Amino acid sequence: MAKEYDVVVLGGGTGGYVAAIEASKKGLKVAVVEKDKLGGTCLHRGCIPSKALLRSAEVLQTVKKAADFGVAIDGDYQFNFLKAQERKQAIIDQLEKGIHQLFKQGKIDLYEGVGTILGPSIFSPTAGTISVELKDGTENEMLIPKNLIIATGSRPRSLPGLELDEKNVFSSDGALQMEELPKSILIVGGGVIGMEWASMLHDFGVEVTVLEYADRIIPTEDKEISKELTRLFKKKKITLVTQAEVQADTLVSQDGQVTIEAIVKGETKSFSAEKMLVSVGRTANIENIGLENTDIVVEKGFIQVNERYQTKESHMFAIGDCIPTMQLAHVAMHEGMLAVRYIAGEAIEALDYDLVPRCIYTSPEIASVGISEEKAKEAELEVKKGKFFFRGIGKALVFGESDGFIKVVANKRTDDLLGVSMIGPHVTDMISEAALAQVLDATPWEIGETIHPHPTLSEAFAEAALAVDGNQIHG
Repeated sequence: MAKEYDVVVLGGGTGGYVAAIEASKKGLKVAVVEKDKLGGTCLHRGCIPSKALLRSAEVLQTVKKAADFGVAIDGDYQFNFLKAQERKQAIIDQLEKGIHQLFKQGKIDLYEGVGTILGPSIFSPTAGTISVELKDGTENEMLIPKNLIIATGSRPRSLPGLELDEKNVFSSDGALQMEELPKSILIVGGGVIGMEWASMLHDFGVEVTVLEYADRIIPTEDKEISKELTRLFKKKKITLVTQAEVQADTLVSQDGQVTIEAIVKGETKSFSAEKMLVSVGRTANIENIGLENTDIVVEKGFIQVNERYQTKESHMFAIGDCIPTMQLAHVAMHEGMLAVRYIAGEAIEALDYDLVPRCIYTSPEIASVGISEEKAKEAELEVKKGKFFFRGIGKALVFGESDGFIKVVANKRTDDLLGVSMIGPHVTDMISEAALAQVLDATPWEIGETIHPHPTLSEAFAEAALAVDGNQIHG
């Protein structure tokens, strides 16, 4: 029997479940179709599990440096990777349980199975009815939504011809399921995910080599941030090979070794390790969901939407990793909320993606918001900048983490804040102040004049802001 809803969400990942909760709070009748588990990639194969393991790596490094803090550890200590994996899973399970409870509170119907969008049919004169093939094998459910939100997310992609067997050659999904650590690993891709894995595995004691196609690691971030992370990673003995064009057809996996060739600055070189992790981006999950039964436009592998997240079918919306915006969990959440608010008849403002903070959970951490100095100059803006190093901050010295800096870029003519880039201790927690400053259109002077408590790491932000006009106190 067909069931009618105000909103049906196809996909129960971060964007999807947040959209569903927002819709339920608006008094709308809501259903979610999820083929796997609520929470999606972020909860089960991305944000949360990787950060849980990164926290274990951080604790391990703290133990190794305990003597520097006057803490003597008698006898040998051991790192139990399986125990770290168990802790990771316990966190995931707790959070997933919490989402189910929120669904129960919001009276949101959950259909566990694969949903397909149907064209005009006996159920509806317009496209959009969802046929759900349920996990339990019972007869398909037919859901008729007034509005459909597609939130099917993404999956790791690989290089053409490079097969991911998830035993010797991993995606980030497969790597999270490792039961033991390799002695060495090749990481193909020096972007955000690749660098987080490089940092984590090195801190776990794995020999790490990174092969990056661009001329620098994390090429999407400010050049000075990239340069600083390169310096610190090389200091840790992480091997970074840039301008490396990996030759997928040369992959050999045998006798406990993975070997592959790459053209590095015109010269063919061979690289070997016990395992390989391929981290070269993600692909939208838009196949086999019935888009061909609609007028929805797909370009370059992504669903096309307007600023209200409407597709060409005005009652169908799409959010998150399946549209060509920033592939970040907090972006998907906000896109979902905006789409629902529009469905509910509220006036919404288009999301300014330059105001979205970006975080990289390496050691040290990286965070940024706005545009980089390079992007500002490409836009032919006259810039001024300020930079302050954490080594001049008492709290950073107390933590024993004084590497890195904060950089503030402003428009020299208008004094508008253009962007902030940070690398150092706990900067992923500090970037929200910079994001708020941009939303409120604060100037560097206003940031610097805001009293930041002492001793805190946040003092570095105030100093960097003051440094834009040469007014820093401790630099």
